[in-house]
Amino acid sequence: MLPTTSSVQIGELAAGQALTIPIYHFKPSADKATGPKVYIQANVHGAEVQGNAVIYQLMKQLEHCDIRGEIMLVPLANPLGINQKSGEFTLGRFDPITGTNWNREYLNHVIDLPTWYREHANLSDSELIQAYRSTLIEACQQKLQYEWGITTGHRLAVNLQIMAHGADIVLDLHTGPKSCKHLYCPEYDLAAAQFLSIPYTLIIPNSFGGAMDEAAFCPWWQLSDIAKSQGRNLAVAVSALTLELASQERVCLEDARVDAQGILAYLSHRGVIAQTVAPAKMPRFGCYLKDYKKYHAPSAGLVEYLAPVGEPLTAGQPLVNLLRMDLYGTADELKTLSLPQDCVPILHFASASVHQGTELYKVMTQVFELPTT
Repeated sequence: MLPTTSSVQIGELAAGQALTIPIYHFKPSADKATGPKVYIQANVHGAEVQGNAVIYQLMKQLEHCDIRGEIMLVPLANPLGINQKSGEFTLGRFDPITGTNWNREYLNHVIDLPTWYREHANLSDSELIQAYRSTLIEACQQKLQYEWGITTGHRLAVNLQIMAHGADIVLDLHTGPKSCKHLYCPEYDLAAAQFLSIPYTLIIPNSFGGAMDEAAFCPWWQLSDIAKSQGRNLAVAVSALTLELASQERVCLEDARVDAQGILAYLSHRGVIAQTVAPAKMPRFGCYLKDYKKYHAPSAGLVEYLAPVGEPLTAGQPLVNLLRMDLYGTADELKTLSLPQDCVPILHFASASVHQGTELYKVMTQVFELPTT
């Protein structure tokens, strides 16, 4: 089965040209549509291009699958960020107009849930879910029509959010600066981590921080919580994960094939495809977000990054060498810095030239092996 193609307009350039993004759909026939709906996007940050390669490899495999749930794939999700270049570098992490992170522009729904639930409590679970989904999508559409207007970045994000709100599974594909593969997974849905080909999982709280995964799952976790307070056992209807696929400004098709296979294993487990796809056999480790630490440069200088990402680092082992050419001939010309506790470095800053206070590394501490079922 080949996907159908379409596009959606997410804004306009100053000279009037329409900004559009491509969309690919795999749709089962009506008699086979038994699985959940899936939304997958990539490249919201301009330099984070590997997710497009993963979508490419995933579509190549989906062409030969028995599709049971609708799958919407949105590569190249942010044309403004993708084209935000300076020389050989892509700068598209922040909206150049407002300075806001492109992945922090999604709508935080403010719904009087106790009242909403009382008004809809007589509905069956499936009817309740459909009504709530319609409420979320309508709120996004109203935001786009706000009489005072909205920012360019917010318009992009809310258009993407509308598509995501139509799905039961949302996967947002990103990369780090210089990074190993890792996953952001909400605490209630940790079992999902065992299917993806990703060694490290950050377990995030069930709260809104502005990113797409949180924008997708938080309203549903809140609905489930309200229902539980009224004596109704309503499962969280939407799963949303952020996959960090190693480093930015890099495309590796073989690596993308491995990650696409992991996504297929997850979709197989969820009944989106009829085929049985086994997850990769590999150890997987977790860390709670509260134990995910940032190490900032104590002084400016030129940095040699010594600790490889994705490999355990014992307390006191060298993390970086910090070179100060302006202090040549003094005791401070070259310093080796280390961390005070065991950790796993997950990513580090891309540049070797840093200001004082630059975030040099992000590391997992209190790491533990994830169980399998």
